[in-house]
Amino acid sequence: MTSAPGAFFSTQDADSEGEEGKFYVWSTDELREALGVEDAEFACKVWGATRQGNFEGHNILSRTLSDEDEAKSHGLALADFQAKLGRVKRALYDARAKRVWPGRDEKILTAWNGLLIAALARAGAALNAPEYTRSAARAADFVLGTMRTPDGRLYRTTGVGQSPKLTGYLEDYALFADALVAVYEATFDPKYLRSALELAEAMLKHFADPSGPGFFFTADDHEELIARTKDLHDGSTPSGNATAVTVLLRLAALTGRRDLADPAERALRGYRETMAEHPAASGQMLAALDFYLGPVQQIAVVGPAQDAETQRALAAVRGRFGPNRVVAFHDPATGAPPAELAPLFEGRGAVNGTVTVFVCENFACRSPLVGADAVARLG
Repeated sequence: MTSAPGAFFSTQDADSEGEEGKFYVWSTDELREALGVEDAEFACKVWGATRQGNFEGHNILSRTLSDEDEAKSHGLALADFQAKLGRVKRALYDARAKRVWPGRDEKILTAWNGLLIAALARAGAALNAPEYTRSAARAADFVLGTMRTPDGRLYRTTGVGQSPKLTGYLEDYALFADALVAVYEATFDPKYLRSALELAEAMLKHFADPSGPGFFFTADDHEELIARTKDLHDGSTPSGNATAVTVLLRLAALTGRRDLADPAERALRGYRETMAEHPAASGQMLAALDFYLGPVQQIAVVGPAQDAETQRALAAVRGRFGPNRVVAFHDPATGAPPAELAPLFEGRGAVNGTVTVFVCENFACRSPLVGADAVARLG
């Protein structure tokens, strides 16, 4: 689903050769043909494949156990299990690649790229998987370089080798700005934070309702419509309003800017009845409400970027699940912190040149944690 320039295509068909799922599913006979009897038995056990199947007589391969538990169930050392699993997966991939591939919609949509960029950036940081982070940053760079107007506004869609077109909707701004915050927290490159702030400001200027809560789906300079609507309910993707509130709150937590937090608060207050009456359709807005109610941890990490101790500290911070948290980093060797993050880093430096972690709430910090081992005390 990745284009040559790094952005992501929209969809791949579920069916091929007139059958839904044909490219993706396996029968036990097909597994034996691709792997041989012994490896097919291994595959059936790992992925739960049966002769009856779990989808119209075939099997969607899925796992329920960790590598460690699977290794024990097969009587193998973990390294031996993982090596065998890798070999079997490669063989299945090679066999599947000979099938008729499903069709692919090669539109590149700003909003949908935002969703995947955010997921990859957060996974790259949490799992210490630089390949995910690089993929997220590459796609973000494509959108920033290709899908913006000269005055910084967003386009909705493009294709490889095509000119971008259609003015961006609220979800394009909100989802992509949220992705840029995630890429900043994965790379700590301030250009992504600055771009997120630029898009948030454009979103407030052109989409915010001046006489009520929340945001319109179209900009104030969009082609004239019978009515400007607001998308409040999540569908197959989070609603533009909910994501807008989310990213404004996250940016406010990083920068201390009330002009970002106040519109988000007004939207939450304005849509409290929607959340109460339709919680199943308000998942992202409820997540934003939870972030707003807090407490939100603002984690400022200061230290030499290339130092192994710094990397261990960052891995410890990122490896903990913390949805109500923002993370920023500064290497004193690069000079002053980015101006956008001045409130978070003001008066906070590395103690004795060692990586130092400050855990703050509302920009008031606990005693600093000095060294990677001290990060284990994070709550």
